[in-house]
Order: sequence, then C-alpha cells, then structure tokens
Amino acid sequence: MARTQGFDRDVVVRAARTLFWRVGFEGASVPALEEATGLSRSSIYNTFGSKRGLFDAAVQSYLDEVIRPRLRPLRADVVAPEAVLTYVDGLREAFTRADSMSATSGCLLINTATAPVVHDGEVARVVADYRDELRAAIGRGVAAYLGAVAPAEQERLADAVTGLSIAAFALVRITPAEADRTLAAARDLLTAARDQAARAR
Repeated sequence: MARTQGFDRDVVVRAARTLFWRVGFEGASVPALEEATGLSRSSIYNTFGSKRGLFDAAVQSYLDEVIRPRLRPLRADVVAPEAVLTYVDGLREAFTRADSMSATSGCLLINTATAPVVHDGEVARVVADYRDELRAAIGRGVAAYLGAVAPAEQERLADAVTGLSIAAFALVRITPAEADRTLAAARDLLTAARDQAARAR
C-alpha cells in the first residue's frame, strides 16, 4: 500500500521559496531547508529528488503565486489603458512596505540571474523565459496606454520599462531609494510619451 504524504506540499514549497528568495540557491543549505520546511533531509529528497528539485518547485511557485498575479492585468484579453502605470506603481508601493519580500529580497529570478546556479542551462532558460514573459506583458500594457504612438516607439518604451523594472528589482535590496527613482523614471517615460502624442494630434 502506498505511503500517505504527511505534509502539505504547497506549504513546504512556500517555506523553501522564502528561504531561497532571501539567501539564494547556494546560500540555502540543506539543514536550513530542513529547518524552514520542517522536513527531514530524506523527506526533501524523497519528495523533490534533490535540493535543486525543491528549488525548481519554489521557482514555479514564485511565478504562479507572486509574478503572474501582478502581471495578470497586463495579460488580460482587454488591457486597461492605465494597467502599465498600475503595475509600476504597485512595484513602487511594494518596495516601501517593510513586510514585503520584494522590498527586502528583490526578485527571486533576478537574484538567480547573477548567482552561480544560473550556469545550469535549465535554470538559465527559466530566467530568460521570465524576462520574456515580463517584456511581453509590459509590451501589452504600453500598447494599451499609448495606442496612438507608432509601434516602433511602443517597442522602444516597452524595452525601456522592462529594463528599468529589472534594474529596480536588482537595486532594491541595496538602495531602495534608487530603486524607487528607477521606477519613477519608467513612469515618467510613459507619461511623457503619451503627453507628446496628445500634443501631436
């Protein structure tokens, strides 16, 4: 008879996600993961195959529960004109909250992009796919906000806002004020482009 799993997998993955988010893959030792999740080493390996397997589950959880809900308005069938500004403003607000993991730990995937584990081809692919997913969502938001602006200019602005958002995630753990200024610059680029388009009509 199969043995029943005596723990909630989602709770375990979220606990591991928090540790990986704070200290990175390399910084999260197996004993620290045991303490964070309440599982023994053997239970971690039996359930997830390895520390990497648990990390992969944590990354998927991060995408599904942290990243994609924030991007959902930008990926809707009909994107509201202000959705891209709401996204930028939401990041700025999250960066100011003491209880926000984004404020204290940045972005799990952006952090991973600068860590040794990214030399693993599969991890590198996940990070690259995340960047593409972010860029596509922001691109849709920019198009909804700047419908009258030429497509080439919309593409340029989407690239800029994506780059500034990624830079803000990288900066927030070190200098939150600079991260906020970076996002403010992204917002200013968008509003200036719309104002210019309105004057040109």
